[in-house]
Amino acid sequence: MPALDLHRLPDQLCPNLRLVFVGTAASTRSAELGHYYAHPGNRFWRAIHEAGITPRRYQPSEFAALIELGIGFTDLCKTGAGMDHQIAAEAIDLSGFRAKMEKYRPRTIAFTSKKAASLFYGRPSRGIALGRQIRDQSLPEIFVLSSPSGAASGSWTLEPWRELAKWIGRAP
Repeated sequence: MPALDLHRLPDQLCPNLRLVFVGTAASTRSAELGHYYAHPGNRFWRAIHEAGITPRRYQPSEFAALIELGIGFTDLCKTGAGMDHQIAAEAIDLSGFRAKMEKYRPRTIAFTSKKAASLFYGRPSRGIALGRQIRDQSLPEIFVLSSPSGAASGSWTLEPWRELAKWIGRAP
């Protein structure tokens, strides 16, 4: 992508968030609008409300307001946009992501797809379970959620989102 297109979807991070949602990369629509999970077919905003993570259903244009609820956003790739299979492997910045997590120290990280989690863990997505992951003491608690993308409709389930809501509701 041209240099002007880089970082069109800014990180929404600050120290000690209770939760950071992590995607692979912005969708084309999200990059165009500058809002996380902006495609009309994406279930993200409905899911976080239905699961009990937010008190109301927010719109993609309101993503920055979630920082007041202790919720942040980032992606593993900040320089590309599109569907997961369209993102070049060299555009995935795991060291940059880890550095952000070390700097801001959120209490919980939630990958919004098995693909994002598989890139982070370095193993195939078929080996990644949905829900809370086995704790690595050097990292915050990690959850893997079913992808809210309309393209992933066949594997959609709200259950890991509900599990996340219960966890953050009782986490210190």
